[in-house]
Amino acid sequence: MRQKVLAWLAENVPASRINHILRVEQMAMELAEHYNLDREKAATAGLMHDLAKYFQPQKLLQMAEVEGLEIDEVVAASPHLLHADVSAIVARDTFGVKDEEVLQAIANHTLGRPGMSPLCCIVFLADTLEPGRGNSSELQALRQVCWENLERAVWLTCDYTCKFLLLSPRLIHPRAIATRNWFLQKSKAKQPMIQSSA
Repeated sequence: MRQKVLAWLAENVPASRINHILRVEQMAMELAEHYNLDREKAATAGLMHDLAKYFQPQKLLQMAEVEGLEIDEVVAASPHLLHADVSAIVARDTFGVKDEEVLQAIANHTLGRPGMSPLCCIVFLADTLEPGRGNSSELQALRQVCWENLERAVWLTCDYTCKFLLLSPRLIHPRAIATRNWFLQKSKAKQPMIQSSA
């Protein structure tokens, strides 16, 4: 199936984005191995996380509506935020992915979600922290944390993304804030969801 997905991506996504997708796939697999999670599921979610990245806004809104997804004011103003949820729809309908955990990891890779599974966390982190995203000291520190504690890494990565968005004229979706708050509280409560045994 991987070759089928790569062929589809080659027709629907620019080469630079495919390189990003392959780095997310790789990092997700490495993190899954590190945390004793299913490597194949991580690879599949990583490979398919951006299937709908270049869909036109109208197509994203239309597919989301047909699926019954919530289209709030922020999403209506920034339909691109739907690309994660719509990518999960494409994974299911075009490539026959039935595994709910994989579909959730694809759907949650941009905004996150309070209480998301370790697999979702891994794909969420890999998308933001894969090596092609840059090599600032802040990114290096975040990469280090993601090998130590997934919950803390999600919280701090949400902070990183929110800071970036606050410096741009972009809307911040309430779900991104809810994700940040949930993982912050979990981290502060010192009840790690899953920690490395390494």
